[in-house]
Amino acid sequence: MTRIVSIGECMIEMAPMDAAASYHMGFAGDTMNTAWYLRRLLPERDRVDYVTAVGTDSASDQMVQFLHDAGLGTGHIARRADRTVGLYMIQLQDGERSFSYWRGQSAARALASDTDTLTRALAGADMAYFSGITVAILPPEDRRRLLAVLAEFRASGGMVMFDPNLRPKLWSTPEEMTEAIMQAAGVSSTVLPSHEDEAAWFGDADLSATAARYANAGAQTVLVKNGGGPMLAMVAGEVTLHDPDPVAQIVDTTAAGDSFNAGYLAAVLQGQSTAQAVRAGARLAGKVIQARGALVDPGA
Repeated sequence: MTRIVSIGECMIEMAPMDAAASYHMGFAGDTMNTAWYLRRLLPERDRVDYVTAVGTDSASDQMVQFLHDAGLGTGHIARRADRTVGLYMIQLQDGERSFSYWRGQSAARALASDTDTLTRALAGADMAYFSGITVAILPPEDRRRLLAVLAEFRASGGMVMFDPNLRPKLWSTPEEMTEAIMQAAGVSSTVLPSHEDEAAWFGDADLSATAARYANAGAQTVLVKNGGGPMLAMVAGEVTLHDPDPVAQIVDTTAAGDSFNAGYLAAVLQGQSTAQAVRAGARLAGKVIQARGALVDPGA
């Protein structure tokens, strides 16, 4: 049995259903999306747990039930009576999506407030997965606490997987963001960046520069995603390029990176080669972006 722990924020999603401004309530979040896909890709014997914090209200209860019904472990989700879950609303105009967020008092901001709780959540796990959004929503002291626990987890033999998922609006300054992202990369075994974002905020000239920067920070494996273009993998210093199959029609790019990560990591966990794992990630992401929404049945 393999056990994966995904750490981060799940939010209420209000998505438009029609032109009459009717909305559908769902649940989404980058690390939760990846966990959701991992649960569907891995053998039943494997465990995928989700670690976050929620409130004690009805909306929080519904979120935890959703995670449970999706097959995710919820035993390490903290409940806080003084907070609730964050919410975002999707707006559509001429086919383009924009987002409004309400997460100032999100309980997930307190997910790393206690070292013992984090350590217990990771006990016996084989892999920990987190993102740049995970670290962005935390107060600085809690961010340091999470990274210290993950560093210890890696030192004891665990795999730490990190998607930088750069979101400058969540940070007070670009400098705070880039510094924290590199600190997170420093405790990670594998980093899964997207080159377009990395070039914009770190000034990387090409995919090789992105990979080298994260490898120099301490990552053993760096897989640089590149939209629909060639991807670069750097594994123990060896560099390979990988071309994804073209996608006939892109409907909705929501969770493209989250689903790619799940397909890639599931293949790695099942002993497949780097090339096979990249193909698996690209194949899943290609299916996801041809349908609406973040969560698309991989078997459909």
